[in-house]
Amino acid sequence: MENGIAPVHAAKLRIILAALHSATELIDLQFPGFKLHPLQGTLKSHWSIWVDAHWRITFRFVGEDVELVDYQDYH
Repeated sequence: MENGIAPVHAAKLRIILAALHSATELIDLQFPGFKLHPLQGTLKSHWSIWVDAHWRITFRFVGEDVELVDYQDYH
């Protein structure tokens, strides 16, 4: 993968992005397979959803909106 997403992540990313699109609060994202957890350090106000291995979707809530969504290998 040079740019874009890893093809093996496509289906899971669709599910995660749909959940983020409809979520208005963190409780809306409490699915066991998401492994939702808060980040620390410079990303303290951000949250992480597990995609696969070291890959995560990170984001933050502002009011009822999700913003700064990123697909990254942050480990």
